[in-house]
Amino acid sequence: MRNLFDYDRAGLEAGFQAAGHKAFRARQIMKWVYHRGVRDFAAMTDLAKSLRAWLGETATLAVPEVRSRRDSVDGTIKWAMGLGQGDAVETVLIPEAGRNTLCVSSQAGCALDCRFCATGKQGFNGNLTTAEIIGQVWLANEVLKEQGGSVSNVVLMGMGEPLLNFDAVIRAVNLMMDDLAFGISKRRVTISTAGVVPAIYDLAEVSDVSLAVSLHAPDDALRDELVPINRKYPLSELLAACRHYVAGLGERRALTVEYTLIKGVNDSLAQAKALARLLRGLRCKINLIPFNPFPASGFERPGAGAVRAFQTALLDAGYAAMLRTTRGDDIDAACGQLTGAVSDRTRRQSRYLARLQVATHDA
Repeated sequence: MRNLFDYDRAGLEAGFQAAGHKAFRARQIMKWVYHRGVRDFAAMTDLAKSLRAWLGETATLAVPEVRSRRDSVDGTIKWAMGLGQGDAVETVLIPEAGRNTLCVSSQAGCALDCRFCATGKQGFNGNLTTAEIIGQVWLANEVLKEQGGSVSNVVLMGMGEPLLNFDAVIRAVNLMMDDLAFGISKRRVTISTAGVVPAIYDLAEVSDVSLAVSLHAPDDALRDELVPINRKYPLSELLAACRHYVAGLGERRALTVEYTLIKGVNDSLAQAKALARLLRGLRCKINLIPFNPFPASGFERPGAGAVRAFQTALLDAGYAAMLRTTRGDDIDAACGQLTGAVSDRTRRQSRYLARLQVATHDA
């Protein structure tokens, strides 16, 4: 059976027309599903009984199963969302005054292996479907409705590299921004990438969603170590793609550069100045993220003084440099801490667990 959460508006309309129904029926269903939270076709009373019966026989509206929920002392919520074959991804809701930001996963594990990220240590077991991505937003929205709220911002910064799951992510993003679905502004939906250069050019052809790039180093030598995809797409190619993307956003919008500060690795004043030189001429804002520890990472969070000095150097160079407040670290929900449950196709998870066992024994 077709899961209708797998289709954006254009896909739904095409599917209905191909089956001999009017395109506007797709729009009616979207209002029921996304505006009213209804997943039972029989309850969609403005549809003909014959159409409801046909939908009941040929389609479904399935979302991931919530396996667990953890609540942080700061109000952050983390859900484990069950997928098929035993996998689970983690989704994080960060409530703040005037906004509710949802951090969404796009892959079971991650195909990349950034050294400072716990997700990469879980290995990889495949891409999420559009339904599994958008289902995370739908479920969080239903929880917030009980409190009179809704998801106001979405960041695809959870488990996985979104641009390596391009088609499913684009359909999901289309739904996030569609007025018949979640109606979130393109300024408030952000795709984060570690630097899949060809996909950045592809994204510019089909969307003007906000883009964040995980940089984390001011030179190729260090970035090769921290973000291994840099060996395939070095900084010169990545920044050229970023400039191309930003050129299509209009003068009032900018790229977001994500930079995780790791003690003694990439947090020196000299590296801050090198980062300022590297980004010169690129319309961007910089999010500084103090490293969030996880077992056997081998890294530490810098002291507050080092973080402030790094930020000040960027501010003095004329950049908008913001320090991201750590949220949900008491439930392992902070940036870089998401793990879920991954039936790893690689050997990365077993190698990490072996290192963890050694580290635990040594401690």
